[in-house]
Amino acid sequence: MSASIQRKSVTAAAIRARKGGEPIVCLTAYTTPIARLVDRHCDLVLVGDSVGMVLHGLPTTHGVTLEMMAMHGRAVVRGVSSALVVVDMPFGTYEESPEQAFRNASRLMVETGCGAIKLEGGVAMAPTINFLVARGIPVMAHIGLTPQAVNVLGGYKVQGRAPEAADLILRDAKAVADAGAFSVVLEMVHEPLAKRITEEVPIPTIGIGASAACDGQVLVIDDMLGLNADFTPKFVKRYGDLLAAAEAAVAAYAADVRARRFPGPEHVFGKPA
Repeated sequence: MSASIQRKSVTAAAIRARKGGEPIVCLTAYTTPIARLVDRHCDLVLVGDSVGMVLHGLPTTHGVTLEMMAMHGRAVVRGVSSALVVVDMPFGTYEESPEQAFRNASRLMVETGCGAIKLEGGVAMAPTINFLVARGIPVMAHIGLTPQAVNVLGGYKVQGRAPEAADLILRDAKAVADAGAFSVVLEMVHEPLAKRITEEVPIPTIGIGASAACDGQVLVIDDMLGLNADFTPKFVKRYGDLLAAAEAAVAAYAADVRARRFPGPEHVFGKPA
């Protein structure tokens, strides 16, 4: 069943036009209530495949399916009225060929009503990005640390420190821009390199553990709110400690139940006349 598609005030073209202007605010969201919350403050709302680790308890993003992304994408679109919703393409749904990528990306857009998709990869994915954009699908690129390729990269570590590695990432950035991506995520890219990429590519850079010089920033909302007790990347600034507050609330509820302190319906609605 297709989602009813609403016109959003922020488009991929509008984000691209923000290059070098006011910083672009982006957070992840996976549910309708959180989407409503962040929509008031964000230009972009990313339905990341991080949902697999954050909400489904998976060890990596590799187990995330297209069906999962469609389900969470629909939920987020229902809660957003102005921000641009971008949905991640899961591992294995776009790498085989541009045709495979178009088939799955178009399905995500039709089923969710999102405004763009995101895929990982630089030079190797440039033909696919060009293929999608030419067929009406706005693409956000993602280079540097690409979680779907973490096994090849050798773990979660800063990318582009060595000159040779920096040259490859710069080539990736220029390739996705030339292919038609409207923006590019730079994840855990060595700060001087992230600054250079931002200066040299014509599309907005969205940093995550990269540089404050990027055109915008994105964080996983559960990390930012302090809801993740198991792992928080070193680059994440916590703006809240909601896990502690939630644990205290659950403990208070459990204590009330055990002490039989819950009111009956007459205390809530009043006794019948």
